[in-house]
Amino acid sequence: MATSPPITQNPDIRFLGKLLGDVIRAYGGETLFKRTEYIRATSVDRHRGVAGADGIDTGLDALSLDETIQFVRGFMLFSMLANLAEDRQGIAAEPQADLAHAMARLAKEGIDGKAALAMLSDSLVAPVLTAHPTEVRRKSMIDHRNRIAELMKLRDAGLSETPDGDLIDEAIFRQIALLWQTRTLRRERLFVADEVETALAYLRDTFLPVLPALYARWERALGHRPASFLRPGSWIGGDRDGNPFVTAESLTLALSRSAETVIAWYLDALHGLGAELSISSELAEAGAEVAALAEASGDTAPSRQDEPYRRAITGIYARLSATLQQLTGKAAPRPSAIRGKPYDGPDAFRADLVAIAHGLAAAGKGALNSGGALGRLIRAVETFGFHLATLDMRQNSAVHERVVAELLQVAGVEDDYLALDEDARVALLRRELMTPRPLSSPHFSYSEETAGELAIVRAAAQAHRLYGPDCIQNYIVSMAQNVSDLLEVNILLKEAGLYRPGDAAEADIMAVPLFETIGDLENAPDVMGAWFALPEIETIAGRRGHQEVMIGYSDSNKDGGYLTSTWGLHQASLALAPVFAQAGVGMQLFHGRGGAVGRGGGSSFAAILAQPRGTVQGRIRITEQGEVIAAKYGTRESAASNLEAMASATLLASLESDPVPEKERARFGAAMDEISGAAFKAYRGLVYETDGFRTFFRQMTPIAEIATLKIGSRPSSRKKTDAIEDLRAIPWVFSWAQARVMLPGWYGVGQALKGYKDQGLLREMVQSWPFLQATLANMEMVLAKSDMAIAANYAALVEDKALGDAIFGQISDGWNAAHDGLLSITRQTRLLEKNPSLDQSIRLRLPYIEPLNLLQVELLKRHRAGEADERIAEGIQLSINAIATALRNSG
Repeated sequence: MATSPPITQNPDIRFLGKLLGDVIRAYGGETLFKRTEYIRATSVDRHRGVAGADGIDTGLDALSLDETIQFVRGFMLFSMLANLAEDRQGIAAEPQADLAHAMARLAKEGIDGKAALAMLSDSLVAPVLTAHPTEVRRKSMIDHRNRIAELMKLRDAGLSETPDGDLIDEAIFRQIALLWQTRTLRRERLFVADEVETALAYLRDTFLPVLPALYARWERALGHRPASFLRPGSWIGGDRDGNPFVTAESLTLALSRSAETVIAWYLDALHGLGAELSISSELAEAGAEVAALAEASGDTAPSRQDEPYRRAITGIYARLSATLQQLTGKAAPRPSAIRGKPYDGPDAFRADLVAIAHGLAAAGKGALNSGGALGRLIRAVETFGFHLATLDMRQNSAVHERVVAELLQVAGVEDDYLALDEDARVALLRRELMTPRPLSSPHFSYSEETAGELAIVRAAAQAHRLYGPDCIQNYIVSMAQNVSDLLEVNILLKEAGLYRPGDAAEADIMAVPLFETIGDLENAPDVMGAWFALPEIETIAGRRGHQEVMIGYSDSNKDGGYLTSTWGLHQASLALAPVFAQAGVGMQLFHGRGGAVGRGGGSSFAAILAQPRGTVQGRIRITEQGEVIAAKYGTRESAASNLEAMASATLLASLESDPVPEKERARFGAAMDEISGAAFKAYRGLVYETDGFRTFFRQMTPIAEIATLKIGSRPSSRKKTDAIEDLRAIPWVFSWAQARVMLPGWYGVGQALKGYKDQGLLREMVQSWPFLQATLANMEMVLAKSDMAIAANYAALVEDKALGDAIFGQISDGWNAAHDGLLSITRQTRLLEKNPSLDQSIRLRLPYIEPLNLLQVELLKRHRAGEADERIAEGIQLSINAIATALRNSG
C-alpha cells in the first residue's frame, strides 16, 4: 500500500488554530492548554507514523471531568475553524461548476445559448430547506463563525483594520474568545417556531441577496435574461410526517413570517432606491409611466416636486407597507409618511418597478438600464414573490387513510374504508371527487387527528388567498404505495376548496408520492401509470404540464443498503421517464437527500450529473437539511457557489448527451443489477437477519445518547419500538458515524465487488459512467472517514462479548472487502489518491477526532454503568457535537 503524502496545512487553519490556542491559554489556563497541546501533538505524531507516539491514552487519562469538557470544546472549535478555513479556500467547492463552464461544455456539442434559454424558460431548480435534526451547533455558534469569515475576508484584502477601526487580528481573537465562552449545547428542545426562524435567517441573509446577483451573472453567460428558474423551497412548518408539533398554526406562522421577512427586505431595498434615484425632471425626462406613478403617489413634498422617481418610489413604498400590514398584521419597520392601497399580489408590485426601469432605460440611450439595485429588486420579486420560499406540506399515507376513513364513516358514505381493497378504494374516492359535496360538517365532532388534518388544509387554502398559489404547491405523501394514497390527498384538498371537481377538474396543490423503500421504488412506474390513467388526473396534470415524484434516499438505504438504494433510485428514475412520456406530462423528480452519504449526501453537482439522461428535463428539487444548510448557505460566497453548481449541473444533465454509449448501457446495467443484488443480500443478512444485531447496534453506538440532544422538534422514532424498521434514518446514520463505522455508506458493497466475475468490466464502468463514479466517490469519502480500530472500542461496549465480537467481525471484514474492492476497480494504491484536496482535509481532522472518540467511549462506559455525575452526560453530548462537527456530513 502506498504511503500517504505529508499533510500541507492550510495557512488559515494554522493562523486560526494558533489564535484558538491563545484563547484556551487565556481562558482555560496554562495547565489545560499544555494538556490539550500534549494530546494534540501526540495524536498528530501518531497519525504521521512517528515512532514512540503512543502516549495519547496517558494524556486523556490525566484529564479531570471538568478538563475533559473543556478539552472536547477546544477540539470541537478547532474543527469548526478548520471547516471555515477550507470553505474559504474552496476545498468543498465544485471544480468548474459554474454556468459559464456548463455553456462551454454544451457549445462543444453544438448546443447554444438559445437552446439553454428555451429549456430554462420552463425549468425549476429548487433547494428545499428542511428541519431534519442533524445540525448539532447552536445558531449562536454559527453566527460567530460567520463573523470570523467576514473578518478573514478583510484580512485577505490586505487590511489591518475593520471599517469600525478595530485591528482585524484582534477582532478575530475576540470572536474566537466569544465562541469559547458561548454555551455549545441547547438546553431546551427546539420548537417548530425556532426552526422557522433559523430557516428565515438563511433565506434573508443569503438567498435574498445572492440569487439576484447570480441571475445577473447568468444573464451575461447566456447572452439573454433567463426566467427565474432557481427558487428556494421549505418544509419547515409544513412537514408533519411523524412530527405532532407541526399543526395548522405552525403552517400559518411559517407563511406569515416568510411574507413579513421578504416584504421587509423589499422595503429596505426600496428605501435605498429612493436615496439613489435623485433624477430631476429639469435635467432628464422621466416618461409617462413614471410621471403617472409620481402623480398617483400622494407625495406632495416641495423638495421632491422635480424628482419624479423619488415620488414614484414613495408611492410604491406606501403601497408595499400597506401590503405588509394587510398580509401579516405588522407595520413596516420604517413607516410610510403617506397612505397607500395594498398590492393585489407581487405581479402588481413588479409592474410598478418595471415602469421605473423603463423610464431609466428610455433616456441617455439606455445608459441607466434595468440593472443595478433596481434590476436586482425586480429579479428578487420574480423569484421570491410575497411568500419567500414555497412551503411543502407532507404527511404519512397511513394518517390520510385513517382520516379519510373517519370522514367517510361519519358522513354515512362507507362504514369501513380501511377494509376495502385497492380497487374498491379508488372507485369510492373517485366518486367522492366527482361531487362538490364536502364530507366534513361543522355539526359533527371528529378525532383530534382528523380535526388537525382538516385544519391544515383549510390553513393552506387561506394561505393561497393571502399570498397567492406559489406559497404552497406540493403535498407530499410519505410511504406512498398506491393510487389511493394520492386520491386521499385530493379528498382532503376538496374539503378546503383546493380541489374542484367537474369536467375539467382542478387541483391548486399537487399530490406528490414519496417512494422510499426498495420495493416502493420498484413499483413506482406502475403506480404512476395507473395515476395518469385516471381521466381527471390526466386533465389536471396536462394543464399543469408536469407531475412531481419524490424519491427517498434515507429509508431506501436503511431498507436495502447503500449500493442497492443508489441503484434502485437510478433505475426508478429511468423507468418513470417513459411512463411520463406516454402520458405527455413533464417529469419533476424531487430527491430526498440528506447530509451523510448513507442518506444521499455528497456532491450535488456530481449527483445531478449522474442522473440518467432524460430524467432531469430542466426540473429538479433537492432537500437541504441540518448541517448541510450551514455548510452550503452559511455565507454568501458558499451559497453562490453551491447554487450555481446546482443550476449548471441541471443544465448539463438536461441537455448534454449521455457519456455512456447506448450499446454499453445494457451491459453496464446488467452488471449493476448483479452487484446490487449481492450487496442487498449481504446488507439484509447483517442488519435484518443476524440474531442480536438490534441489541448490538443499540449498545455499540451512542444512539440512545443522541436522542437526548435537543437539536430538533421531531421524535427520533416513528413508533415506540426498538426495531430498525421504525427508527428514523437520521439517528441510524448519525450513530454509526459517531462510532466511526459509517456502515450505511458502504456495507455490502465489498462483498458484491469481491464476488463479481468480471473485474475488467467494473474498471471500464468506473472510467466512463458518471453514475458509478459518483457512487464510488461518495463511498470512498465514507471509507476514509471510518476507522475500524476506533470502532473496535465501541464494539467493546456490547455487553455480550461473543455477540459483539461476532457481529463486529462481520462488519470489519465487510469494510476490508469494500476498501480493497474499491481500490482495485479505481486503480488506486490508497483511498483518495485521486482526490488529494479531500484526502488532505480528512487526514488533517483524524488526529483531532480520535481523542474525542476515545473520550466518548470512556464516558459512555461510565454513564451506562450508572454514574450520575451531570458532567458525564454533558461530556457525552459535547463529544457527539464535536465529532459531528469534525466529520462535517455525519447526519
